Amino acid sequence: MKLKATTAAVSAAMLSLLCAAQAGAAQIYPVDQARFMTNARFDFKVELDSTMARKDVTVQINGEDYTKTLSGKEVWVEKEDGVHGSALVVRDVEIQKPGRYTVTVKSAEGEQTAHWDIYGTPEKPVAKNVILLIADGLSVGHRTAARILSKGVTNGMYNAPLAMDDMPHMALLGTSSVDTIAADSANTASAYMTGHKSSVNALGVYADRTKASQDDPKQETIAEIIRRKTDMAVGVVSDAEIEDATPASVVSHTRRRNDKADIVGMFYNVKPEVVLGGGSAYFLPKETPGSKRKDSVNYIEKFSEAGYHLVTDRTALNQVVTGATPDRLLGLFHTGNMDGWIDRHQWKGNTVKKFPNQPDLTESFDAAVKVLEKNDKGFFLMLEAGLVDKYSHPLDWTRSVADTIAFDKVVERAKAYCEKNPDTLLIVTGDHTHSISVAGTVDDNKPGKDMREKVGVYAEAGYPNYEDKDKDGFPDDFQPSKRLAVFFGAHPDYYETYRSFPDATFTPAVKDEKGHYVANAQYKDVEGAHFVEGNLPRNESQGVHTVDDLVVTAQGPNADKIRGFMNSTEVFRVMAEALALGK
Repeated sequence: MKLKATTAAVSAAMLSLLCAAQAGAAQIYPVDQARFMTNARFDFKVELDSTMARKDVTVQINGEDYTKTLSGKEVWVEKEDGVHGSALVVRDVEIQKPGRYTVTVKSAEGEQTAHWDIYGTPEKPVAKNVILLIADGLSVGHRTAARILSKGVTNGMYNAPLAMDDMPHMALLGTSSVDTIAADSANTASAYMTGHKSSVNALGVYADRTKASQDDPKQETIAEIIRRKTDMAVGVVSDAEIEDATPASVVSHTRRRNDKADIVGMFYNVKPEVVLGGGSAYFLPKETPGSKRKDSVNYIEKFSEAGYHLVTDRTALNQVVTGATPDRLLGLFHTGNMDGWIDRHQWKGNTVKKFPNQPDLTESFDAAVKVLEKNDKGFFLMLEAGLVDKYSHPLDWTRSVADTIAFDKVVERAKAYCEKNPDTLLIVTGDHTHSISVAGTVDDNKPGKDMREKVGVYAEAGYPNYEDKDKDGFPDDFQPSKRLAVFFGAHPDYYETYRSFPDATFTPAVKDEKGHYVANAQYKDVEGAHFVEGNLPRNESQGVHTVDDLVVTAQGPNADKIRGFMNSTEVFRVMAEALALGK
């Protein structure tokens, strides 16, 4: 018994020491397991949990003083603001030789290591252009529903694939971030643009412990690398606010994606040749009605003075394609997020009456390419269908799937461009997924008023009766008598109606007097509706992103590297190798 007690005591003591050592360990940025490109710049930072003198801290890379590998001006902060720890910071460094690097930090707190894998790229590019098309939140369920509605099924055979289906290379992508398996658009898109993982709400930075949102260790974005190393053009297109997470990831460095007014300034610093989307409220000075800025800076004037041609509606945008083509193009078509395809073309719901002349993403793509290809050195274009996600959050699958079809029309355009320009790498994916699934059909013609009993599964599902008489790839009526039964797996309390609402996007939950989100009583009395208990915490008002793998498809130079399972950061690597950005 004494032996057992002694052994237990020793084990407990060792465990206590181990936990103490881990608790006092340093945090190193870039983080352990980071894999990134040679000659891509980043900020190096070491955070210590207690305050100490610089002489008491040793920082090595591969057994030598870190300055042998990273050259730059070191800043030693004995006590960081708001914390009781010291920090070492070196801004804007790079590593020129590929290989494995081990960072070791030794201090009175103990020893901590981080392992980096640095890869190079070819000396010469294999692609002239890179087009990255992202449908925000795109899951397999979105693709399936869009294929059924757009192409149809006959005797179990799809009448045609989507454009995004019919590409020679495909892979699954993992989207988890530094801090969580369940990521948001900021860090997932940032992984594509920097080759580094990040944290929820963070763009182009490792989220550190300081309170300030824009002093965190930076990761150079692909647009900045292109600006620094090449003479290529850059384009950013979205149907969401241009300052929103995915388009912002091309140029931004902040741990707070809602720094939208500052993100406009980051766009201005990089100056992509093409910037198209919503979000004009953040370009306008605070004195302008509807502005969301807190200062008097007029970025529309600043961009105009920098040589940008401004367009604010569909008509003016299409004139860019048919008429004289400017060298730089700024298009702002909405004060906030733009309206989706189904509202603009059929329902006229949401804010279409206020903004009646918004362009399609296909038109934005055409205009962007027309401007970008004026540069004979090539271009990088990121286009986002942001509304696929914006409508998935409130469980409005009809609007979301309509915009998935609209996104696929852009893929068609991009593939046609690649046919004429085979030196273009085209990559098509999402940035994360939503838990959307097609379960069968809903048939209004079944007897009774209980809509739940009108859901058909297995043999009872049969086929929906969508029609596309004008052959534009969109159903003529998104609410036929027999339609898809589509459900979300991660959601708050809500009333399931099995219907769409043309006037406005579905709002599943609202706050009660306790501050909890409860099912929106607006839909309680819709005929046949029934209550669905949520499976998310009661502080969640909408559906959330899921950890399911993404599908990515590709064609063109270096597209064969898209295969199997990949971490999302490898998308950056495929693009960087194609353009030889690491040389």
